[in-house]
Amino acid sequence: MKADIHPEYHEINVVMTDGSTFKTRSTWGKAGDTLRLDIDPKSHPAWTGVQKLLDTGGQIAKFNKRFASFGLKK
Repeated sequence: MKADIHPEYHEINVVMTDGSTFKTRSTWGKAGDTLRLDIDPKSHPAWTGVQKLLDTGGQIAKFNKRFASFGLKK
């Protein structure tokens, strides 16, 4: 391998969404840094099978209002 072309590989702390922590080795950050996860296997719908719908800024209401006329006729 060529010298001085590879990133530094060191130990970091990872904090999951539920607060649990573990140590791993990574090229992310500096030695001893803490990586806080927003999404992990305990909270992501792909692993849990439960989907949460977050309406940020009324986007769902805006969509429903815009496309209300395309709904099924009763």
